[in-house]
Amino acid sequence: MREQRIRSIPLRIGITVGLIVVWVNTITQLESCVGSEAASGEAASRHETKPTIEELRKGKAFLQTPVYSEEEDAKILKLFEGLRVADICDAMDQVGLRNVGLMSPEIHPAWKDPVELRHRFVGIAVTVRYVPSNLPSTGPLSPEEFDRWMGEWYQKLSPEPFVPLIRPGTVVVIDDAEKADVGTIGSNNILSWKKRGCVAVVTDATARDLDEIALEKVPLYLRGPGRGVRPGRNLIESVNRPVEVGGVLVRPGDVVAGDSDGVIVVPREFAEQVASYARKILETDKAGRRRLYESLGIPEDVSVK
Repeated sequence: MREQRIRSIPLRIGITVGLIVVWVNTITQLESCVGSEAASGEAASRHETKPTIEELRKGKAFLQTPVYSEEEDAKILKLFEGLRVADICDAMDQVGLRNVGLMSPEIHPAWKDPVELRHRFVGIAVTVRYVPSNLPSTGPLSPEEFDRWMGEWYQKLSPEPFVPLIRPGTVVVIDDAEKADVGTIGSNNILSWKKRGCVAVVTDATARDLDEIALEKVPLYLRGPGRGVRPGRNLIESVNRPVEVGGVLVRPGDVVAGDSDGVIVVPREFAEQVASYARKILETDKAGRRRLYESLGIPEDVSVK
């Protein structure tokens, strides 16, 4: 027994020494990485101008707005064509972005097409931010005065300056006043956005004319119905800046997808990698369900073609 314990001592020492060596090597590598990152950070800071107090008082944006060409957007959209939210969610897990980009389930489709699935979409974000109005309301006005007041509000305080940015494949993402009961989105303007190439609209707030929008078949994802007009209720704050919608950061140029499972946002930097893995998931799922459809005598639908 004593001899066995004595023989095991060198083995334990060897294991302990080995672990210490691995630990020391790991620490050395981490210090090397941190050192190089610090050096690169110091080099970068030498090329950045620290904002002055005056600049900060005027307002300073720290997240930059990326700019992509229409050709770059089209290439990305081709990769995501037909992908479901579930496929994209699994692929986000694969690249290390677990639970990133998943909007609150409260953001849901305003209408669904259970046959052709035309409520589904994938597109590139153009972002808009409206904020609640803090301006005094008007008293009763004559019809002429009211029309004039509304027209001025629409033109000066709550316009749609993002419209020229809409192009084929755009998803208009609107960060709006959640509690304002305002129909920033309606059957008229959403149709005009579609005419310019908008494939869907996503908002963390409300919209009106929901029956007409369902008939127009423009994909709309929202929190709920809103009845009032924008004048007197909200103000335009910014266009094509990072926004938060459904608890998720959305930047201009990010990939946005939606279906009955909800809405997901893919950071542009990961788009190609996510699309590649998501495609494998979708094709595997389709093949498996096609076999089951055939064995059960179920006619093929658009989800397996």
